[in-house]
Amino acid sequence: MTEVLFYHLQGQKLEGVLPMLLEKSLERGWRVVVQGALEERIDALDAHLWTYRDDGFLPHGTWREADASMQPVLLTLEEDNPNSASVRFLIDGAAMPPDAEAYQRIVLLFDGNDDDAVAAARGHWASAKAKGFEATYWQPDENGRWLKNA
Repeated sequence: MTEVLFYHLQGQKLEGVLPMLLEKSLERGWRVVVQGALEERIDALDAHLWTYRDDGFLPHGTWREADASMQPVLLTLEEDNPNSASVRFLIDGAAMPPDAEAYQRIVLLFDGNDDDAVAAARGHWASAKAKGFEATYWQPDENGRWLKNA
């Protein structure tokens, strides 16, 4: 059954949260696709994932590359799954994929300061529950630790 995890970003930026979640996915042996809605954001994340830590980087590529199918983490604007990922991250309002049930996990990250993003996340929550997916809601506490609230 597909799990859908909703991460409510409050006082945190995507660039700080996403690398940690991607690292955890790779530690579990999962291949990942990150789908965004804006090419500029994908380009910025591409650069960020090479430099966000002084002691390492996150191996990844973009959908434009010839070896996209080989990437453990693939950044894309497209709905397809060229690297056979079992986990799909949705950022910046990217739509739920039509083949959502094909993934082990879908992670939707949304900006808690953006009313439109919150409303869209609520719609995705209702849709996920209606499809019988296991949906969980995560929110940071005052120390920035993620707590499962639903």
